Amino acid sequence: MPKCVLIVDDDPAQRRILSEAIKRLGYETKLAEGGKDAIAIMESPEAEGISLILLDLIMPDLSGHDVLAHLRKLNASQPVIVQTANGSIDTAIEAMRAGAIDFVVKPASLERLEVSLNNALKIDALTVEISRIKRKSEGTMTFENLISSGPALKRVVSLGRRAASSNIPVLIEGESGVGKEMIARAIQGESERRGKPFVTVNCGAIPENLIESILFGHEKGSFTGATEKRIGKFEEADGGTLFLDEVGELPLDAQVKLLRALQEGEIDPVGARKPVKVDFRLISATNRDMIQLVKDGKFREDLYYRLNVFPVMVPPLSERLEDIEELSNHFIVRFASEEGKKITGLSEDALRLLQSYRWPGNVRQLENSIFRAVVLADQPILTINEFPQIAAHVDGFEPTIPNLPEEPTEQSVYTGPAMIGDEEDAPQMVDLNPERAGPAPVGVRVMNDYGHIRPLEAVEADMIRLALGRYRGHMTDIAKHLGIGRSTLYRKMREMGVQQRAN
Repeated sequence: MPKCVLIVDDDPAQRRILSEAIKRLGYETKLAEGGKDAIAIMESPEAEGISLILLDLIMPDLSGHDVLAHLRKLNASQPVIVQTANGSIDTAIEAMRAGAIDFVVKPASLERLEVSLNNALKIDALTVEISRIKRKSEGTMTFENLISSGPALKRVVSLGRRAASSNIPVLIEGESGVGKEMIARAIQGESERRGKPFVTVNCGAIPENLIESILFGHEKGSFTGATEKRIGKFEEADGGTLFLDEVGELPLDAQVKLLRALQEGEIDPVGARKPVKVDFRLISATNRDMIQLVKDGKFREDLYYRLNVFPVMVPPLSERLEDIEELSNHFIVRFASEEGKKITGLSEDALRLLQSYRWPGNVRQLENSIFRAVVLADQPILTINEFPQIAAHVDGFEPTIPNLPEEPTEQSVYTGPAMIGDEEDAPQMVDLNPERAGPAPVGVRVMNDYGHIRPLEAVEADMIRLALGRYRGHMTDIAKHLGIGRSTLYRKMREMGVQQRAN
């Protein structure tokens, strides 16, 4: 869905011109006839659909500076670009201090507007991402920080907020990669334990002989190799939240001790003489059918009902297709920043491709696919060409991927030495198609007969040979046009075995 730009200007002709120009750049627009109209829009539910504000500074009813001050009181998160006919440095500084992110002088060219809009939205996205990462590390992430624009997660958010208001044990169920840990972090972030430790344990990744030690800790000398006392995950989470991911993978011995910890609020470290009191909030997660595990005798029934007090089912990404665009843009911003690339979004075909795929790996698979696409991309918009593995599984999408030939093609093969001198010595291209047969243009080949890049030294030697022929052995002219000094030219010729041509 295109981003919407709110254009605030008292001049109807200017509003119309700006609206048409911004629509040509791929954005939607909403128009405000002045400062008061803009504030009314930003105080209404319509503000949620506004991504950016283009604000005129000089208006009769309410100036742009007054609008900026009011937006600050509203805690509006939308970036603001101000525009005015007065392009003085003082005006720009004053607008920036008031909260504007950029400044353009009327009449702004389409290119200037495009750069300004793209930069403002990119900075805003990075700011949101940095805030999300900070909240995650501080244990203050809330459901507002989750990326979800569709109805599929509304029930999850509603249940999560109810769970956050108490200390009830929560069991989050869902396929691998749907974001169960993010839901758990949001529950803590909206509870009384926000900002306290959030300790994650992947029960399926712990060696069976170390589970008790890692979860409950051990005393020094309690077993071979226990050279010092170790605090377990339960004690690390004291006062905060313990998140047991893939809890269905716990062995039966550890399940008994977990049940005691839940019932009594205390744990027994390995080798300890007395139990240790702990205060923790337990949130568990699983992608297994827990009822079936209980029936198979692989999970204790009493522990299951102790964990499953407040179940929350997270739907797979295939049932949340409306979230794919927002999730993709979130990952694009993050990975483009990490990789140092200027990528602004998805093409319409690429978005349709991603929304047509079933995503068996859910959000985690989408994240990895976007990461790969960003690395592959050579242009600012990701197209279906950057998602060949996804396109192969969806009918109607054919990526265009250039393939280098592994062997000489039927159309042409090169004959002669791989050295280029003057015109008379240039190698000939023999075309097997008689209608196209003829001499090859003079130049330096960078590909060999099999479509692979030739070594740099070989290409460089051919460049020197070509220059020798072109400038008839005049070393000063050769060095000048090659952009190197005469001494460097002589040294390279000596190292490469290139013979100087007689004048």
